[in-house]
Amino acid sequence: MEPRESSSPLSCRLRRLAVRANLLAVIGLALAIFGMVNYLSMRHYARTHWNRGGFTKLSDKSLRLLDSTTADIHVVALIRPSNEAYDSVAALLQEYAARSPRLFVESVDPDRNLARAEQLARQYRLAAAECVVFDIGGRHQVVPAADLLEYGYPAADGDKPRRAFRGEQLFGSAIHALTQAARPTVCFTRGHGERSPDDFDRHSGYSRIAARLRDDNLDVETLDLGEAKAIPNDCALLVVAGPVQEFAPFEIALVRDYLDRKGRLLLLLDARTKTGLEPLLQEWGVLLGDDVVVDESRTLGGRDLHVSAYPPHAITAPLQDLASVFFLPRSIRAQPHAGGDKPAISELAACSAAGWAEFDPDDPSPHFDPQVDIPGPVPVAVAIERGPVPGVHVQIRPTRLVIVGDSDFVSNSGLMGANADLLMNSVNWLLDREEGLAVSPRTLEEFRLVMDARQLRRLFWAVVVALPGLVAALGLWVAWQRRR
Repeated sequence: MEPRESSSPLSCRLRRLAVRANLLAVIGLALAIFGMVNYLSMRHYARTHWNRGGFTKLSDKSLRLLDSTTADIHVVALIRPSNEAYDSVAALLQEYAARSPRLFVESVDPDRNLARAEQLARQYRLAAAECVVFDIGGRHQVVPAADLLEYGYPAADGDKPRRAFRGEQLFGSAIHALTQAARPTVCFTRGHGERSPDDFDRHSGYSRIAARLRDDNLDVETLDLGEAKAIPNDCALLVVAGPVQEFAPFEIALVRDYLDRKGRLLLLLDARTKTGLEPLLQEWGVLLGDDVVVDESRTLGGRDLHVSAYPPHAITAPLQDLASVFFLPRSIRAQPHAGGDKPAISELAACSAAGWAEFDPDDPSPHFDPQVDIPGPVPVAVAIERGPVPGVHVQIRPTRLVIVGDSDFVSNSGLMGANADLLMNSVNWLLDREEGLAVSPRTLEEFRLVMDARQLRRLFWAVVVALPGLVAALGLWVAWQRRR
């Protein structure tokens, strides 16, 4: 057998060059593929949320608002990193920017960037040291950082007060305000002992719900029907909240005329109170019960009624599984209506089948009397609409009413659960602002890992010593195996 010829130095050198060239080509191809994948992923991607409850996930209202905004939105977050709301604001604005290519976010630390902070203060005439500014086409809205967190009662004795983040609600309201030509006006009647939006009493006042209305881009005013010749045309919504005295006949005539002009009316009428509006409401097919709705299966103290299952309606659709709390509400029942233009009456909230309408509310231990009382479910809130004829597609503005048999549920001390959301959804439905239905403050949850000194030492040795040492030992073992 002839000996094999040894390769020449030139052929070995060419072979090495070919191997190196092939390796470089493979590396270049891999880099090209990696760059192409990253290029495509930057333009075609899907976002998902892994955090529990989807805290930073935008609501449908915010998504519709961003989709309907065609102008560029410039947002400046002038907040210190030490602010309690900083992380929530940063995460929420990141979601806004990811959802809309027309929204641009700038974060400014007023302590580190004094020059930019002073420039913004002069440009927007800022009164608050920390705030979030929204600018669309030269118009701007300022959301103070102090309004971003809402504090409630602690969940248990000894706990810290619960915190709710109102960022999405306030940011959406600011964007909506900048895209609208005018702010609708909500008029609260006065002169009959009604609740006042300017009353800051911690129990009976309406200042908190009035602030929610203003935050939702609405003007809030009061109107004395006794001094008015007519309800102003700029009154987009008339609110009658908890009157204790009857309306005069000419005042009822003003309300009737307002409804005939396609007005919108919100009535919050307490039990065992005559308002003089009963005949007018009967014309709309509604009967106000001289009773109190009780439900022993849906109460904590006997005076409250908890409702968490709602009939289907645009107002209640976002509130399913959220509890609204009413205090000694009266029944609001539909009755046969005579006439061709029959209003459509929809129930919004009712007691369960175990409840009833009690016609003897003075009884200290109420019980159902089949001879007198009305068995449940009994409605305590209804929505009424009259105007468009079914089957006829004509652009006619309908007349809308919402009637609730309680005014305490949105007082300063009654705002709990979904009460504010129920009222705000009712207001937005009455004003044809379906895009404004339900963005609730989101409760901030804290997750703490409480450890003693012994557990901390164990964690230190496990994370700082054991895991890196294991990786180093594995690397040394692999190197030793290769050398063998």
